[in-house]
Amino acid sequence: MMDRLTFTTDEKFQAVELARHLRELLGKELSREDEDKLRAQISRDMSSGLLKRDIFGLNPVILGLQTAILEVEEIGMRRECVMAIMLLGSVLCGNLTTAEVSKAYGEDVSAIIQGLVRIHELYARGPVIESDNFRLLLLSFAADMRVILIMIADRLNMLRQIRDAENDDARQRVAEEANYLYAPLAHKLGLYKLKSEIEDLSLKYLEHDAYYHIKEKLNETKRSRDAFIEKFIAPVKEKMREAGIKCHIKGRTKSIHSIWQKMKKQQCDFEGIYDLFAIRIIIDEPVKELEKKQCWLAFSIVTDMYTPNPKRLRDWLSMPKSNGYESLHITVLGPESKWVEVQIRTERMDVVAENGLAAHWRYKGIKSESGMDEWLSSIRSALEASDNMQLMDQFKGELYEDEVYVFTPKGDLLKLPKGATVLDFAYYIHSRIGNRCVGGRINGRNVSIREVLRSGDTIEVITQNNQVPKRDWLNIVKSSRTRAKIRQALKELCLKDGVFAKEMLERKFKNRKIEMEEGLMSHVIKKLGFKETTDFYRQIVEEKLDVNDVADLYVAERDRENAPRAQQAKSAEQFSLDMKADNARSAASDDELVIDSSLRGVEYSLASCCKPIYGDAIFGFVTVNGGIKIHCMNCPNAVELRRRFGYRIVKARWSGKGTSQYNITLRIVGNDDIGIVNNITSIISKEEKIVMKSINIDSRDGLFSGNLDVLIDDTSKLEVLMRKLRNVKGVKSVSRI
Repeated sequence: MMDRLTFTTDEKFQAVELARHLRELLGKELSREDEDKLRAQISRDMSSGLLKRDIFGLNPVILGLQTAILEVEEIGMRRECVMAIMLLGSVLCGNLTTAEVSKAYGEDVSAIIQGLVRIHELYARGPVIESDNFRLLLLSFAADMRVILIMIADRLNMLRQIRDAENDDARQRVAEEANYLYAPLAHKLGLYKLKSEIEDLSLKYLEHDAYYHIKEKLNETKRSRDAFIEKFIAPVKEKMREAGIKCHIKGRTKSIHSIWQKMKKQQCDFEGIYDLFAIRIIIDEPVKELEKKQCWLAFSIVTDMYTPNPKRLRDWLSMPKSNGYESLHITVLGPESKWVEVQIRTERMDVVAENGLAAHWRYKGIKSESGMDEWLSSIRSALEASDNMQLMDQFKGELYEDEVYVFTPKGDLLKLPKGATVLDFAYYIHSRIGNRCVGGRINGRNVSIREVLRSGDTIEVITQNNQVPKRDWLNIVKSSRTRAKIRQALKELCLKDGVFAKEMLERKFKNRKIEMEEGLMSHVIKKLGFKETTDFYRQIVEEKLDVNDVADLYVAERDRENAPRAQQAKSAEQFSLDMKADNARSAASDDELVIDSSLRGVEYSLASCCKPIYGDAIFGFVTVNGGIKIHCMNCPNAVELRRRFGYRIVKARWSGKGTSQYNITLRIVGNDDIGIVNNITSIISKEEKIVMKSINIDSRDGLFSGNLDVLIDDTSKLEVLMRKLRNVKGVKSVSRI
């Protein structure tokens, strides 16, 4: 429970000492006016009762002073960052606005606070921290990199202060977040000291026993380790001096976190880690052309003195790493038969390796994200320039220009292409939601489907059951994936329209006792000016074309074709060919293929495009080799087959009972809950005469989707199975594909 803020006696003394130290660090940069205004603002905050202790009971003013000192001492930040840190609490509790900050303390301070406020708002939504999307959104929020630097310092200071906190759950959450998020960012920025401390403190809170075990072991072995390092270095120094190589040599003990990672990776105890430290030989060679020669000479001296392990040689002199890192690494068998890692480089190489991104972040295995490396490297250069961060402006908006990160109403974080709209978001959630989308709400504000999304927005989709996809939607969306879904939906809609319109036509023709012939109907459709049959059917469904008018035109064309007319004499050969064509046309329109277990003498097979099973409405299509392919009436290819090859269509139906098992694929989408796959497979195993062939599930951002292949007798069993699967808790949709 957070308490109203009052200072204890110890805290008053601590605050005075911290303020004095901070004043000494900043010197003239922190004016008397700044101090007076800051002191007055803190007094107002305390009087209002809105400034409170945090979840650990820590004083926010003390925390701010500690973070500010860390920021100045370790990172080199100046007045703007200090003022932003100290005023953030006032803005968050509502006692101060960013406009007032800008007027009283400057636009720079206000800009930093705005970035920090956005990040606090981001945390308030309770997203999953351990996701790449959150890390990228965090960086995109911080157009000014000083915001991230403050967050790194803040989390490190928090880790330092919560040592004796009683809230173990909250402490563990802070440690997990710092280790996952801020340690890698500190590493990328070259803040290696901060990174190591964040990792060590996180380990201390997350794996207490492992941390203290390694710490005790290091303390126990420190004297012997220091003696060993000196024993190793002394003769090497002498040999280097004799060879005329100017250098200095030092030993570097690995961090507790690094040792623990090695113990886990190598599956050994502390004593099994032989490279607890590394020896670094740094050569003073001002002439760049002579650097490699001097390094190889030093390498020769070390390997003459100590037996090398050739498998552990790493030559980044001949071919430097892509990040510019140059060095020679070799592991040798030193005194007391202990293996020692030796790194050999020049002063210039060491500066490159120790500053910014150069040496270790790739080689330690922290993976790069697109576009970030060069940007962070430039930030580091600006930091080292000590130019009051004037270069920061050029970096705003450069990071992740091609992506936006938005929230669902439940707080899930999604990544979409830059320029994505509400309609893109709807289709990203599910095709069915996209097909019915009529608008949305962004941060509670009603918007159209065309509204462009921005990083950090919370999106809610508004749907209507009577909404259907429109062709102009293809011009609204940004994602190629969404366009593909819209095209598929339009295709399915055309098929449904075609079936419905055809039923309307057939009913009208039947009422008027007109026999419909596919070839003649195609002619009528073309005469009405339609290039595509789908357009003709759509106009019937939309009642833009009267069915009676179509029937009248059909009768007129039929009568015109049947009217007697003079014909030229034909040869017997021509007459024979025409008769065959007439017979084929007659068969296509009148015959019906009945498929059952007693069917003999007809070569037929089931089409792979729609995978018909017993009980589906079907038709036959005569192939070029004489066989018949059986298609579902709602097959994606049905409209095209009827349009182009109407004379090869054969009516077909199932008869009797299904005696075969058919392979069908079901598409399942739902919440990624524990045990949901077991629930699905359990249902199938209990169904008689249903065999599961395979299941392929993919999980992403709290949702799963996958394909389920089963062998099944007929559509009635399929409908029962699909109904049972839809009733499984967590399953959102089940569809046949």
